[in-house]
Amino acid sequence: ITHTEVAMPQDTKTRGKGKKSEKVFRINCAKPVEDEIFDMASFTKYLHDRIKVNGKTGNLGDVVSIDNPDPSSVEVRAKGPFSKRYLKYLTKRFLKGQSLRDYIRVIAGGNKNAYELKYFNVHNEEEEETAE
Repeated sequence: ITHTEVAMPQDTKTRGKGKKSEKVFRINCAKPVEDEIFDMASFTKYLHDRIKVNGKTGNLGDVVSIDNPDPSSVEVRAKGPFSKRYLKYLTKRFLKGQSLRDYIRVIAGGNKNAYELKYFNVHNEEEEETAE
């Protein structure tokens, strides 16, 4: 019996060291901004001040950038590890601080890397209470 050569996996130090991809996350705030109950400038500043990079806040550097592609949305670009869930957490904290958490919720949008701010459907709850 002849011994066949088995392909060994690549060295773990060289494997997976490709180019770091840039992640782009978008938060669409169109409905609350149209109703003028949500201030985009203060939200953008809040994200800039609170996003942690390497365990430190306010230290975005070249790793994370925040911009407003249009007046009703925020775009966060991250080079390296960054969680979409962390962005949702920060958005909820901002809404809580503005006393809007009871009226607005953060929902994953149609895009994989997007969130959307929507109103809670209060109208249907009021109809149910009057029907009883």
